[in-house]
Amino acid sequence: MAPSSPPDLAREARIASDPRYVALVRDRQRFSWMLTAITVIVYTSFISLIAFDKPLMAQPIAGGTTSIAVVLGAAMLVGTVAICAVYVWRANGSYDARLAALLESIA
Repeated sequence: MAPSSPPDLAREARIASDPRYVALVRDRQRFSWMLTAITVIVYTSFISLIAFDKPLMAQPIAGGTTSIAVVLGAAMLVGTVAICAVYVWRANGSYDARLAALLESIA
């Protein structure tokens, strides 16, 4: 990557100091941390159930051979993909539009 030229550095400084950009970064970070917390809570809860309540997790569902742990594990994976999709949807719908408007006004 080539070093930024002085006009590029000045533009970057204008963008970084713009209150709309600061708000955008703050909103994106808050949303990212919220999704991260949800993911950590779900994964930690799943591992805790495996560690501390093995009989519950080993119970078969509807008398079959599939245990609760398998179903919860699959649900956790689907939930992780859903969380990723929510972030991408929000980034493409909100954050990208806000950034594009900011860049257009600074250009």
